[in-house]
Amino acid sequence: MIDRDTKRALGQLTYGANVVAARHQSVTRAYTSTWTYQLSFEDPVVGISISPKHDTFPLIELTGEFTVSILAGDQIEQGQYFSYPGHRFKRAIDYFDPYCHQPVIDGCVAWLHCRTFDRVEIRDHMLLVADVLEVGEGRLEAPALTYSSRKGWRIAETPARERGRSVRDELLQRVEATDEV
Repeated sequence: MIDRDTKRALGQLTYGANVVAARHQSVTRAYTSTWTYQLSFEDPVVGISISPKHDTFPLIELTGEFTVSILAGDQIEQGQYFSYPGHRFKRAIDYFDPYCHQPVIDGCVAWLHCRTFDRVEIRDHMLLVADVLEVGEGRLEAPALTYSSRKGWRIAETPARERGRSVRDELLQRVEATDEV
């Protein structure tokens, strides 16, 4: 059990909100994931953290594949809908893109179709590592939906630096100036 102070500190972490889905024949299951990560610069590799108790897990295990729909800031309803484990999904079909051959959320920022190649058991969750096989662009200009357990749903659109300013270049110049002294 996580103590109160640790829980409050961890609650400050902010993540992108995504819907992870898997399909086998006529069965589709999905859940909102905030633990989805790009794991490599060299290759298109992502990782997802999933509870083996979630009803999406057996479908991923069976097929070895899943999709990640990166939600836009105006898709809180979709994020909330898929955030409840054991949801009946009778109306879930309303959220999926009817024209896409993969189970992806209609109107998302972008989506990834992935195939797992490794897994790591991490206590109550499984980290699945996967190659990105296919991508689809949605509303790339839309700000992403983010989530933190302390601050709730957020829209990631406010730039943290001034337009035209490169903090990286400024730091490199400082390093060069220090090296010369």
